[in-house]
Amino acid sequence: MILRALESNRITLIAATAQLIEADLEGREKLAELLNAQVPESWPPDLYGRQAMLFALQALRDSAEQGWSFWYLLTKTLEHTELLGICDFKGRPNEAGLVEIAYSVLSQYRAKGYATEAVMRLVRWAFSHQNVTEVCAETLPHLQQSIRVMEKNGFTLTGPGSEHGVVRYAVQRPDQH
Repeated sequence: MILRALESNRITLIAATAQLIEADLEGREKLAELLNAQVPESWPPDLYGRQAMLFALQALRDSAEQGWSFWYLLTKTLEHTELLGICDFKGRPNEAGLVEIAYSVLSQYRAKGYATEAVMRLVRWAFSHQNVTEVCAETLPHLQQSIRVMEKNGFTLTGPGSEHGVVRYAVQRPDQH
């Protein structure tokens, strides 16, 4: 199985495939084997339960969705590689060039900069596609850690989100300012 990977200083992001999602649904052992990484007992992170996995699996039946769906977030040390979260784009860019990103890190890895680094790398990847003009994300206003991740990546508050009580942040393609 060939995996699409993005590297950063401390992390590796692996673009999900239907095979990876199926392994994730089967259990931690199968996913660990395919990723060649340790999968913590607390897996999966918040917001990425069985329903989200099934939705991603359905989308990934179309190979053109790879990269525009889930990305597994791993960290490497000299001793081992460990799975610590998931980031995702909620589908390919729309006609206006807008794509939405989301992310969740296991609680024991929060406030360590992993989400910030992952979002930075994925935003750069998104903007490497000429048709992407904006990356946005939505969160609840009381989730300050999530907002901080966005702000560190140049996102600014643009107003209310798509659901009641949610706020929307966005960053424009750098060459469009």
